[in-house]
Amino acid sequence: MGEAIGDMLPAAVGVAISPIPIIAVVLMLVSTRGRVNGPAYLIGQIIGVAGAGAVVLVLAGSVSETEDGQPAEWVGWLTLAIGVTLVVLAVKQWRGRPRDGEEPVTPKWMGAIDSFTPPKALGAGIVLSALNPKNLILTIAGMAAIVRAGIPGDEEAVALAVFTVVASLGVAIPVVMSFVLGDRSGPLLARVKDWMAQNSAVIMAVILLLIGAKLIGDAISALA
Repeated sequence: MGEAIGDMLPAAVGVAISPIPIIAVVLMLVSTRGRVNGPAYLIGQIIGVAGAGAVVLVLAGSVSETEDGQPAEWVGWLTLAIGVTLVVLAVKQWRGRPRDGEEPVTPKWMGAIDSFTPPKALGAGIVLSALNPKNLILTIAGMAAIVRAGIPGDEEAVALAVFTVVASLGVAIPVVMSFVLGDRSGPLLARVKDWMAQNSAVIMAVILLLIGAKLIGDAISALA
């Protein structure tokens, strides 16, 4: 199980520091319903990551092993495909980064966050963690690492729990800060939001490139 956790940690960290969910939760925390919307969004994040990971593990469970108990060859090919996809996305993110003096483009729905109710905040957490394409690919990469380890189902569940906790830290930390620091957290969270918005493309490009390169290397070793 230790090998599985070690191999999936980079993908979990990639989900944790994905800029868009962090910007979204910060906007919720500084809104009029921040005290309820922030925790609701965090719960949605946890549900989304755990749910997406569980679905991948269940789908892979019945076809992930060969007759001798080793991970099936398709797992290596899937890992390779994910790695290549992440590298391509990294290049796209880098080429689309804001140049000097340019304002970063933020999704239009973020302008409506101040009017979110707790159920909407919960739903946003689920969608941005489970259905956001980049986060979903990283989650699949993490689950592929668990499947490659060939561990029993109960240990897979523990590894998924660890993945979920680590992947949710990027959202959990601002929520905890807002409760611990109270009103003093506002300026700090605003600076974090502005920095993440300005540098989100570069952050994601580096994350995706590093994880993609690692997955390609892992896949080549497994297939060889």
